[in-house]
Amino acid sequence: MQEKILILDFGSQYTQLIGRKIRELNVYCEIYPYNHYPEIDESVKGVVLSGSPFSVRDKNAPKPDLSGIKGKIPLLGVCYGAQYMAHFFGGEVAPSDSREYGRANLGYIDHSNTLFKNISLHTQVWMSHGDSIVKLPANYKVIASTEDVNYAAYKIDNEESYAIQFHPEVYHTTEGKQILENFVSGICGCEQNWTPDSFVETTVKELKAKLGDDKVVLGLSGGVDSSVAGVLLHRAIGKNLTCIFVDNGLLRKDEFESVLHSYKDMGLNVIGVDAKHKFWDGLKGITEPEQKRKVIGRSFIEVFDEESHKIQGVKWLAQGTIYPDVIESVSVNGPSATIKSHHNVGGLPKEMKLQVVEPLRLLFKDEVRRVGKALGIKQELLGRHPFPGPGLGIRILGDINPEKVRMLQDADAIFVNGLKDWGLYDKVWQAGVMLLPVQSVGVMGDERTYENCVALRAVASTDGMTADWVHLPYDFLAKMSNEIINKVRGINRVVYDISSKPPATIEWE
Repeated sequence: MQEKILILDFGSQYTQLIGRKIRELNVYCEIYPYNHYPEIDESVKGVVLSGSPFSVRDKNAPKPDLSGIKGKIPLLGVCYGAQYMAHFFGGEVAPSDSREYGRANLGYIDHSNTLFKNISLHTQVWMSHGDSIVKLPANYKVIASTEDVNYAAYKIDNEESYAIQFHPEVYHTTEGKQILENFVSGICGCEQNWTPDSFVETTVKELKAKLGDDKVVLGLSGGVDSSVAGVLLHRAIGKNLTCIFVDNGLLRKDEFESVLHSYKDMGLNVIGVDAKHKFWDGLKGITEPEQKRKVIGRSFIEVFDEESHKIQGVKWLAQGTIYPDVIESVSVNGPSATIKSHHNVGGLPKEMKLQVVEPLRLLFKDEVRRVGKALGIKQELLGRHPFPGPGLGIRILGDINPEKVRMLQDADAIFVNGLKDWGLYDKVWQAGVMLLPVQSVGVMGDERTYENCVALRAVASTDGMTADWVHLPYDFLAKMSNEIINKVRGINRVVYDISSKPPATIEWE
């Protein structure tokens, strides 16, 4: 039985980061809404309560049922979790005189407490709360303080329940990872043996047992997630896996041919389908971004359905769904608001009657890459930038036609290859070009032109949840602009997008 830590989510922007930090310690953990988590069995070694945008004093403050947890297994409250365990068990939380946000230092630490083993006095921590604990219940003991926050951390007498008012998961808490390790290893007793190799071994065994001799069909996109899912399934069931790679006419330049070739080298059984014209016809005249996504998704399903029916006896549909998609589909306040449709979620025709298998549904993006490395997949594929499911369809603003696709593919190829040639590709999380619905006046030779404008986009991120624009060298940007304008017929202006997420998104649509 796989030992694990449960993280109960109260809606904090940092909850996924807690999970990723714990997994970096080779300890498996799962994230659930505070009001919808599984039964606590012997596999659960400890529980973490996340932060929250709520105040414990709010009328609608989240109130978890801790009756099967508190005092029975190790518990760590973080920020809101710390204030909850103080406020609702006999203490008091009140608004701070000044909002406690930003860097602070622990001026007092009880080093005899396991949670703070090997933690330096005056270590930097990151505070982010508008309330303060002003009174602790009688059986709670302070184990760390800052100059302004007396109750920065506490332990409850006679139980393995701990709480910290700061965020150990963020970069600015310099020894936060050690604090989390002290909790999961020193207090919860986790063995720290959950590695990419162990994941591959366990998952292959589970897939063999689950799928037996059944046939499985997988839609490949050329991206990291579906490729790793394909190789993992191939290792488990071999020839019983058939992969379908659809050219939707919105891929990068020459991508259909090059990706098909790389999959053949990996030993996967892949069917390539040229469906460009079906997608272009379906998108004719459509300009609204969400509508475009729906048309692309529906067209893909129709093509995929038609092709999968040609394979005899298929019982399973495999998808490259990863953990952030799973978490975001169940939020603490019911289904989260639709920012944009996800290409792995929903929409399968009822007549397919296939069961779904998602071998990566418990992994974060960085973990998918590590598993891919353990499977022997080439770095060239694992290091690829994320590419949106609807492809260039959401990088062409406005309506779509083959001529616009040609322009964007050519400009995008110059930009992406330029990043590789200049040694910048691996320093960027995601890059691409947007074709704008704007024409502007230019001069080429002695002639006046009235042609299209493109925007170059390059961002740094870890998971796409937040992103900063990358400060690419001016010489590089000048070179790219010059090449695109000189070599791509129909473009006479290039701009660089310097917006971060939030408030902007990575894609323009």
